[in-house]
Amino acid sequence: SVVPNKPLQMPKDMAALPAPTPGGSNLVDPTPEADAVAALGGNIARGTPGDAGLMAQVSRFGVDPSIRQTLAQEDLDYRRKHDGRLLERWFNVTVYYNAYSRQSLDQYAELERWRARGVRNVSAPPKD
Repeated sequence: SVVPNKPLQMPKDMAALPAPTPGGSNLVDPTPEADAVAALGGNIARGTPGDAGLMAQVSRFGVDPSIRQTLAQEDLDYRRKHDGRLLERWFNVTVYYNAYSRQSLDQYAELERWRARGVRNVSAPPKD
């Protein structure tokens, strides 16, 4: 969470300095996302904060500005309905994973299902 500033550099030409931008970014400010793109061989100039085509596709049916609040409330309601047994509530034991266990994916069973179909996944652990 703590990123050091970039080292200071002397400009090549003191007469060609950029105009100051009050409240703007500084040349020594850390840019971890752009640095990661450059380190992986990407082109920083081609990257955009939001891909216009992707954004158009995912928002084609409209966008609910309060979706985060709606989902948070629905999640809270669901967890209240599945809040555990008396002693779990009494001792404040988390029941989050138990509440969502029916919705979780068994990753190893899914991996075997895809392997049985002949699909390779080179990043998956090898068969025992």
